[in-house]
Amino acid sequence: MNSRRDFIKKSLVTSAVVSIGGILPSFSAKSYKNIIGANERLRVSMMGVNSRGKALAENFASQPNSEVVHICDVDSRAIIKCQSAVSKFQNSPTKAIEDFRISLEDKDVDILVVAAPDHWHAPAALLASQAGKHVYLEKPCSHNPCEGELLVAAVNKYNNVIQMGNQRRSWPNILKAIAFIHSGGIGEVSFAKTWYTNNRASIGVGKKSPIPDWLNYELWQGPAPRRDYKDNILHYNWHWFWHWGTGESLNNGTHMVDLARWGLGVDYPSKVSSNGGRYAYQDDWETPDTQVINIEFANDKLITWEGRSCNAMPIEGSSVGVLFYGSKGALQIDGSNSYKVFDITGKLTEHVKDDRAVDTKSLMSPSQKLDAIHIQNFFSAIKTGENLNSDIINGHKSTLLMQLGNIAQRTGHDLRIDPTSGRIINDNKVMSNFWSREYEKGWDPKV
Repeated sequence: MNSRRDFIKKSLVTSAVVSIGGILPSFSAKSYKNIIGANERLRVSMMGVNSRGKALAENFASQPNSEVVHICDVDSRAIIKCQSAVSKFQNSPTKAIEDFRISLEDKDVDILVVAAPDHWHAPAALLASQAGKHVYLEKPCSHNPCEGELLVAAVNKYNNVIQMGNQRRSWPNILKAIAFIHSGGIGEVSFAKTWYTNNRASIGVGKKSPIPDWLNYELWQGPAPRRDYKDNILHYNWHWFWHWGTGESLNNGTHMVDLARWGLGVDYPSKVSSNGGRYAYQDDWETPDTQVINIEFANDKLITWEGRSCNAMPIEGSSVGVLFYGSKGALQIDGSNSYKVFDITGKLTEHVKDDRAVDTKSLMSPSQKLDAIHIQNFFSAIKTGENLNSDIINGHKSTLLMQLGNIAQRTGHDLRIDPTSGRIINDNKVMSNFWSREYEKGWDPKV
């Protein structure tokens, strides 16, 4: 494995420029891949390819310096669909694998891409790290705070690369916007407001049902304690059950809160509160459909997140965004690779745009071309040691902010936080009940 890693680091240092800057005029994306020797490409295994994972598989397959070799999923139908989609971007065939752990045994696999449900994110990434693989990990990086701490420990132990999929960290105009804030462009910034709005239908009341023949439900549950299969869980509604998901706050809120934390230059908070609930429907949905999280920091800085899953009325003209308020003006980033600057009176003074379309409501691929930049940064970190735009330490810190918001929501009271570690203080009961989770016997994640 080490010899392959060394070879990769010495090969194709400039291939990222080709991917971002364009392909030779006489070649398609698929044919260009044939120019690059197969042994010089990073070999990718995809875990979870039903929706977002399928789009990621297409994106990784379209990169000239990588090759998707394994398609792993507990849903046999999803594997077939993903294999067909990937074949449009690369000539080499893919291998269908139900259990991703078999893929980790292949010494020629360099990367595991994890796009399975939230309860699988950290456990899968830890297994991959132990197997000597690099990991591209969809957000949120963990289901609970303890898992995030384990991921940080894993990187330090195994010296592999783990990049979280908060891709806006790599978008060019977002980088400019954050740099403008850090330069004092809108003065001293103490407050960032973030939000997400959508209209999601009721999920109803699920009925215990026979497990479909296309699904390995035992493996889908994996590290989570066993529950009966019901007809309203798969493939998306698991987001709204605490047992497997983390709610809208981590499903979509993580992206904008991550930008807010980055722009404010803060790490761990000192106090977190949350209000909200399941207001729109009486059904099996457990996480809030309406939620406001307040995150306070010791240096007089504040982040708020407003999430509405069942009312799509936009805020500041956008369904998703972050708005920084400074002593000299304000700066707004919406869901696209663009931003607006306002003076202290609210007058628009600059609007930096990008023509590349971003569909913030898309479940699969809201921004494929822009996401390729994030993927190439991941590749460069593997090959040359380039700094990650979203290393797992920062991924954990941003994920933790929303996890603390959910813990405050579920306990019904404010949380006091140690600003040096992010851990809840003076509340052993909450730490015992919510910092980690119960795992199915034999599935406890380890470093």
